[in-house]
Amino acid sequence: MKKYKDLTMGFLRAGVLGFGGGMACLPLIQREVVDKYGWVTEDEFGEIVAISNTLPGPINTKMAGYLGYRTAGVTGAMIAVCATILPSVILLILLLETLTRFREYSVVAGMLQAIVPVVGVMLGIMAWQFLTAAAKEMKWLLVLGQLAIVALLVVTLNLHPAIVVGGVIALALFMPVKTQNTANGGDES
Repeated sequence: MKKYKDLTMGFLRAGVLGFGGGMACLPLIQREVVDKYGWVTEDEFGEIVAISNTLPGPINTKMAGYLGYRTAGVTGAMIAVCATILPSVILLILLLETLTRFREYSVVAGMLQAIVPVVGVMLGIMAWQFLTAAAKEMKWLLVLGQLAIVALLVVTLNLHPAIVVGGVIALALFMPVKTQNTANGGDES
């Protein structure tokens, strides 16, 4: 029963406080599932984000479904998805009517403009955390090289980020993985 309560509260907080789309909710979800409840590690969270980005639909509901299922089965998945969606649905209905009535007021316009840099900083912090985590596993030069290749593909060649992510996943499927052999302390490929 505690898991269901924790799932409800964790994803409800992320759903209530998340403003600016699914990607803007990721730092909030990360705080709940990695830092607060410890359902996944930071590396696992990064992998879940990458896989969720390749699937169609809102990223926060896909992550809620997966993490809820992983934590408490089918019931956990339903609870996590509902806790993620319900605040947005209720607030959207209420706020849309309110913003429509008061959108010409400078205070409301200023509030909406102030949200953009906050979401940008939150996404920047999360990107930095992923970058430093990747650099711990690999060399900085390799990470920066990969970052440059991705920037070239997305910005210069105008490839959609989903195509780049899908290509990286396809490449990773064919790369050998080194695992630690605990029996003799050596590496296996």
